[in-house]
Formats: sequence, C-alpha cells, structure tokens
Amino acid sequence: MTNTNIAVEFKDVNKWFDDFHVLKDINLKISIGEKIVICGPSGSGKSTLVRCINSLETHENGAILVNGKTIEKTSKNNQKANSDVGMVFQQFNLFPHLTVKENLILGPMKALGLTKNEAETRAIKLLHRVKIPEQVDKYPNQLSGGQQQRVAIARALCMEPKIMLFDEPTSALDPEMIAEVLDVIIDLAQEGITMIVVTHEMGFAKKAADRMVFMDDGKIVETGNPEGFFENPKTERCKLFLEQILQH
Repeated sequence: MTNTNIAVEFKDVNKWFDDFHVLKDINLKISIGEKIVICGPSGSGKSTLVRCINSLETHENGAILVNGKTIEKTSKNNQKANSDVGMVFQQFNLFPHLTVKENLILGPMKALGLTKNEAETRAIKLLHRVKIPEQVDKYPNQLSGGQQQRVAIARALCMEPKIMLFDEPTSALDPEMIAEVLDVIIDLAQEGITMIVVTHEMGFAKKAADRMVFMDDGKIVETGNPEGFFENPKTERCKLFLEQILQH
C-alpha cells in the first residue's frame, strides 16, 4: 500500500558511473512539505541523489518513487512524475537570448498549455515573490548572479511543482549575493512546499531544514533534526565534517 504522505522515497537505490559506485544502498523517505538539507564532502553523491529524483540521472537498481509514482530506469515514462518536480541548479541555466519574462513564460506555455496572458500574469507574480519584479524586461547578462538565480527560482516555480530541488544554488555566487538567494529560499520553505536542498551553507540549514541528511562515500551516514545534528552528531565522520565546515 502506498503511503500518501510521502513525497519522495528511495528504496535500496544504487548507481554507478562506469566503475565508480556513486550511490550505495540509499534508503530515504521525505514527507510531503518536509524541508531536507543534504550535506557532505565533495564527491559523496549528494547532487547525483537529487538528480535521480527528476531523471537527470538514472539509477541502476532499487526504486525511487515521487508522489507514489515509480521513476523508471529509462526516463521515457517519467514525464508525469517529473512534472511534479522543479529544480534550481548551481549555474542558472537561463536562456541568454530571452528576457527574464520570456524565460519564465516559455515552460508554462509549452508544457502546461497556458495562454501568453496567463503565463505572463504568473511570471509577474513570481518575480514579486522572489523580489525582483523590476527586472522583468532585462536579459540575463544585465543581471547580477544573485538576480539570475532568483529568476531561475521563479522559472521553476512557474511550473507549479509540488517538490523543489536545489543543487548547491549559491555555489556559483559571489559571497555578498549568497544571502539574498538564501533569503528567498527560506521564504519558500515557510510556504509548505516540499524542498530538498544540497548546500554547504550551514547557517541556512539551521534556519530552514526540518531534517539534515549527511552523505559520505555514496552512503547516507547520518540523519537527524538540525538541533541534534549540529549540537550532537552521532558519527565521527559527521563530527569531523562539521568541524571542518563550521571553521570557515
């Protein structure tokens, strides 16, 4: 019987890149509305895990369910499950030849069948939500990195996803722009959408996460609520990681 309260579930998921075993026996349940922050050293499998949720990577064995729908190992059949999922990447992936508004309305018109007026109304509303409505007619290269990332967040939200994935959304930003993007994500976190965030920003994690997931060497080593995770990590590996990252 399917648990209707689960947004995403990994069951014994494994993935390889050639000989490199990147995900090892991953088991994880994420409830609807839950905010998960995934952290860990580089190369631990964090981004790959998130990218498997919307078929940007395919897993070799085990099962992944998104809102009760199984993500197939070949991605042709995953359109319905993927339509529930929005993603924001490290690089902003905006179309440089389109204005901000054009970047936002393209998906809703093509994939959701919205009219141009409907898509523009939604785009303007979401640009207000990410606090940059005045940038609507600019091109990406006229914006700061922080503004571009906020456009990318608005673009993902224009598809009205049930689940939002963020893959190190501030890692390409200058330090002074990180806070403005994280503030937008914190605002989103308070609105009830399911969120899975890969990040090294531990201050953000303490504010926004319901649960921390620590990965190392392709495995989930430790999970817990932020308070216990930061104050009293259970494993030596997690303790060492936190000591290293919190020093910077």
